Amino acid sequence: MNSTTFRAGMWAAMQDLFTRILAHPFIAGLTDGSLSRDAFAYYVIQDSHYLMDYARALALVGAKAPDEQSIAMFAAHARGAIEVERSLHAGFFRDMGITADTVRATPVMPTTLAYTSYLLRSCHQGSFAVCLASVLPCYWIYAEVGTALLTRLSPDPLYARWIAAYGGEEFAKIVADVLALVDRVGEGAGAAEQAAMRERVIATSRYEWMFWDAAWRRETWPV
Repeated sequence: MNSTTFRAGMWAAMQDLFTRILAHPFIAGLTDGSLSRDAFAYYVIQDSHYLMDYARALALVGAKAPDEQSIAMFAAHARGAIEVERSLHAGFFRDMGITADTVRATPVMPTTLAYTSYLLRSCHQGSFAVCLASVLPCYWIYAEVGTALLTRLSPDPLYARWIAAYGGEEFAKIVADVLALVDRVGEGAGAAEQAAMRERVIATSRYEWMFWDAAWRRETWPV
């Protein structure tokens, strides 16, 4: 990574959180196959709920985009988030014997709701640059986690499939396009807007760690 690019500063803000994510027992359990099916099922169901609102956030990013190419890109990514929910998740649900009715009946849990609410608030209220920073960790951290885990693989074919989806070249190309845009937008932003971008990218990186941790603990509503 070119140390002079805007993305380098954004990654520096995320680096410690990414290191903590890689060290989390949920991620470790994916690679060595020890992660319980209950924890993975929790994660996939909550991710299904999450992606619906993430698609809405991406649509908002596209709506605020200043050029046709960016509008088209985020519209396509919003559609892609829905397609992931329908295809990748559907395969996991089928293999684990989880029905569509079970997914619909499972409530959105606290961390999922907090994360998506923060995303949607940021994308409704923020500038295009702030919106872009808010959705960035879900792209970038998943790509980096996928790349890191792809070198280790997994003895569990279900978990290996998840790793392959996010560690593959197709997803890497999507993320590369977003990062190129982050450089252009960030370098053209003023100091206050750059600071707001860093604030959002740190917050949503924290939510990424919390999302996996919630699945590991199988978080529920306390009351």
